[in-house]
Amino acid sequence: MPEALTLAEAPPRGEAPARLTREAILARLPEVLDTVAEGAAERERSRELPFHLFDYLRTTGLTFLRVPEALGGPGGSFSDQLEVTVALASADSGVAHALRSHFAFIESLAIDPASEASRKRAPQVLAGKIFGGAHMEINTPRPNQFRTRLTREGDHYRLNGEKYYATGAIFADFHSFSAMNDADEVTHVLLPAGRPGVKLLDDWDGMGQTLSASGTVLLENVQVFAEEIGARGGNDPFRRRHGATRAQLHLVAVMGGIVRNVLADAIQFTTKKARAAKHSSAEKASGDPFVQQTVGDISALSHVIDVTIADVGRHLDRSAEAFAAGETDPEVLDRLVFAAQLANSKAQIMVGRLAQQAAERLFDTGGGSAISRKQAFDRHWRNVRTLLNHNPALLRGRVLGDYYLNGTRDDFDEGRVF
Repeated sequence: MPEALTLAEAPPRGEAPARLTREAILARLPEVLDTVAEGAAERERSRELPFHLFDYLRTTGLTFLRVPEALGGPGGSFSDQLEVTVALASADSGVAHALRSHFAFIESLAIDPASEASRKRAPQVLAGKIFGGAHMEINTPRPNQFRTRLTREGDHYRLNGEKYYATGAIFADFHSFSAMNDADEVTHVLLPAGRPGVKLLDDWDGMGQTLSASGTVLLENVQVFAEEIGARGGNDPFRRRHGATRAQLHLVAVMGGIVRNVLADAIQFTTKKARAAKHSSAEKASGDPFVQQTVGDISALSHVIDVTIADVGRHLDRSAEAFAAGETDPEVLDRLVFAAQLANSKAQIMVGRLAQQAAERLFDTGGGSAISRKQAFDRHWRNVRTLLNHNPALLRGRVLGDYYLNGTRDDFDEGRVF
């Protein structure tokens, strides 16, 4: 198991430029992708956490693209942020995955720009700060149960417990954690990185997404101040459902990026490395009709996945715009949020199936050379399969079927389809 790694051992954080427009940030995306993609397969083989890339990303504007203009940001849409996620995943799926909590935090600012919390945190985000954290625990009888405790001690508090699935936290400047307070209520804290007693371990042992840093956080008598405590997620059920859908779609977007990477690898391998099979009528692999069909099929799978993800993004754009505009009519908000939830649940089922198919078809572009560890093609299937285990497909299908057959909405109304 890899040794524990604390943030104090990470390289210094980069600083964001003073001001970047939405157009300027998106124009740099191809350049950023080249930088992120360089050495990605080797990093995964050697399990080298890419601290340098997060230091770099802080300077590109991609980490604060979604901050609204009302808060001094570029004003990117949710769909803009979604495409950035897919694109980053096409370069390195671990990097895109590790930004999941940060992009969730940015979305909370974007849909509530007038709040005191948004006004307080936006300057930090615009300065290049990254927000991460961990809420789930694996030593409880069921998910979403917490043994982590926040107890009062004089004029401050102490936080003790153990978290897992701390995706991206090791790269972040701020950490949020859920806990039970003295009244046995779920609450959360937001702490600056480096607080004594917070220990982040690079011990994620999943077969895929190995560089998403989704391991353990040990919380040992951590001092917490009153202003660092808040109620988790607020009391607005529509915002909570919107946020849950966004979190689910982030993983689907990472899968979409992986399939783009599969297509790029298929083309690169076929045109630069693969030989025609000995029984082929073609002189080169690129001339073999069976290889041509394989690459064509992968391109079609990638296209369908991209279109499906973008469709869900447009639904979330509508609900996000309604929140930001101050819409309060519960019927309007429910209609917008529920439409996004339905579209997202269907996308999760189909994108998962199609992404696995694309990852498997990649091996049909060559013979024995396609399974060489030097190619690292197996990482695509492992990464997709790992992401799919976050959200069991059978559960999603059952919940959709129960709604269409019986009108049951419990899981949607509670934001539980996760």
